Amino acid sequence: MSTESTGTSTAENAGGATPESADEDQLLVLTAMLLTPAQFPSVLGNDYPEVCAGLGLAPYEQGYGLVLGQDGTGARWTVVTDDVSLVACAVAAWDCGMEYDLSPGEDSMVEALPGWPIALAVAAPGVPAPHDPEPEEGGPAVLRPPDAAQWGPAQRRMGADEIALQWAAWREQVEGEVTFVDPGARPHTGVQRALAEARGYVADPPPPGRVRSSFAADASRTLRVDGPGWSMVARTDDIAFVLLDEQPGEILPVGRGPELPGLLQALEALAVRPA
Repeated sequence: MSTESTGTSTAENAGGATPESADEDQLLVLTAMLLTPAQFPSVLGNDYPEVCAGLGLAPYEQGYGLVLGQDGTGARWTVVTDDVSLVACAVAAWDCGMEYDLSPGEDSMVEALPGWPIALAVAAPGVPAPHDPEPEEGGPAVLRPPDAAQWGPAQRRMGADEIALQWAAWREQVEGEVTFVDPGARPHTGVQRALAEARGYVADPPPPGRVRSSFAADASRTLRVDGPGWSMVARTDDIAFVLLDEQPGEILPVGRGPELPGLLQALEALAVRPA
């Protein structure tokens, strides 16, 4: 499958050249994302090996790029490429509002998977509306985004991602409320379980990507930590938020207390970071 970039950067920002005629085997690129130990779509799993397994990929340390688009018939496809640098450059350029022609070479393509793992609100110009391709006998299952109306692990992880992206807004909501679920003062079974499992990661490091670290304000870092049934997002110099499968849509703040600072520093020490 050959690719052609339409100049699209994200699901909310489509545009670019309109192909006058699209070949059935040509992928018209809509967006792309990284799949590496330090950066992957949380919607797909708790850690990098789990996400790779779900896509039928080997968990190579260097990772992959996922390129989402449509073929000439309008069918949805996700092309996996091992040209991680190309995809990283494209994503960085798009994030800055710049155009970037993302066209991975055929020799870098690892797999072409039917469907999209996430929902996109846009479509390639000049081709039929997005639709799933017909499944092939013995081929991979069609990728589909999780049901947004149902609360579950995918929605819980996406919620934690959103808090990490909008930390200041979420932090401000609890600034005037002394409702922190402090482990030393207000025991909460689900939160205690999540914190205990997170402490267990320090003694027995989990699979790559289960604990991730990214840049935050000043000298602090933002941590994203996941486990079975729970997700946590925290700033190393501040508090944490925990989301649980058993409490749909609820966000539980965890105050600094006597234990949290040391736990966050220990998790930061073993976290993977973007290159």
